Amino acid sequence: VQLQACGGGLVQAGGSLRLSCAASGRTFSYSHLGWFRQAPGKDREFVAAVSRSGSSTYYANSVKGRFAISRDNAKNTVYLQMNSLKPEDTAVYYCAADRNRLPRRNGVTYDYWGQGTLVTVSS
Repeated sequence: VQLQACGGGLVQAGGSLRLSCAASGRTFSYSHLGWFRQAPGKDREFVAAVSRSGSSTYYANSVKGRFAISRDNAKNTVYLQMNSLKPEDTAVYYCAADRNRLPRRNGVTYDYWGQGTLVTVSS
């Protein structure tokens, strides 16, 4: 599986962005998917994850109620809808996929990673 993330950009605080991560390969629908982010000078951290079927979702406390993860297996794409953005959401956002594990733990190397897309939230 190869992952290609896009949708980042510059937005004012309170605004919204939707990130997309398109995947190639037949195993997409069999993979758990997740989003992580890395702010300047900080470690990469978990943001959100979705199970293979899309029936279960998980969020970091810092984004709960503001972000929503979803997947479209027909399009081989996972999305991250980000609302009520804050300056502290500024980071490079990465999508991740794993055949057996939900990508929701920090410091773990999952099967596949996208290249990252930059989100900048101005105050």
